Amino acid sequence: MANSKKKKLTPTQQEYQELQSQLELKRPVLKNCMRAFWVGGLICLIGQILEFFYIYFFNFTEQTAGSPTVGTFVFIAMLLTGFGGYDRLAQYGGAGTAVPVTGFGNAIISASIEHRREGLVLGVGGNMFKLAGSVIVFGVFSAFVVALIRTLIVKWGGF
Repeated sequence: MANSKKKKLTPTQQEYQELQSQLELKRPVLKNCMRAFWVGGLICLIGQILEFFYIYFFNFTEQTAGSPTVGTFVFIAMLLTGFGGYDRLAQYGGAGTAVPVTGFGNAIISASIEHRREGLVLGVGGNMFKLAGSVIVFGVFSAFVVALIRTLIVKWGGF
């Protein structure tokens, strides 16, 4: 706590703050970072294997194999969330499970499961797209800006 804020506290509150800081559990930051790194890396490794699977068995190219890979990952994350497995994995792996696209699938399904009692339209549908809507809008807008910049560079840059 900043010294200026500490001066405004009564002696009892200051004593409480010191006691709280002594008893507060220290977070294992390095351990959590290592778990997130290897869990996220494992998810990405599985994604790469899945992409090679689509290329080898379904004759996708390297450019087109990404879409079914992402779709498969979102579907798997939704299934795992529905059965409760993704929550256990996320408790262990932390941000390593939230950063890949699997975190997006988990967030969508979690919101729909949480609000299913409110009905299919207003509960499941409405709350499922609270997160998905902003991600989709940002993705479309970002794609537009990148395409606009590329078009301007190609037209006037001579590339």
